[in-house]
Amino acid sequence: MLSLQEISDRLEIQDLMVRYSHAVDTQQWDVLDTVFTPDAHIDYSAMGGSKGDLAATKKFLADVMPNFPAFQHLIANSSITVDGDTATGRTMCHNPMVMPGEDGQQSLMLCGLWYLDTFVRVDGEWRIKERVEEKGYMYIAPPTPGMG
Repeated sequence: MLSLQEISDRLEIQDLMVRYSHAVDTQQWDVLDTVFTPDAHIDYSAMGGSKGDLAATKKFLADVMPNFPAFQHLIANSSITVDGDTATGRTMCHNPMVMPGEDGQQSLMLCGLWYLDTFVRVDGEWRIKERVEEKGYMYIAPPTPGMG
């Protein structure tokens, strides 16, 4: 049976991951300062992205995400293990992204991945200390007439 503390910890961690998704999808890069620890290591390289600290990650996202007319991060199926003030998690992410094309035509890129996270409690609040993406799939659908 889960203790009330572990239930609370799991809900707080899930809220943290939703805050991450909303920050990226709304391009509010400074919100990521409330998601990650200042010394976080973030590795998006499995899906072709950056690998580095929080500042480098924010710059990468700010440079790359505006190139896509639309995108979403849908997270699900989190497996979270809490151990005091640390925790680990494996969370599925489905990330459709609209890609601009020639002559106004757009394509849809479907990204399926797992977030492998290490969490720490800092001053009573959960933060991501390490995030590594694990690739599931990436598929680019051909342009469809009328899309866009």
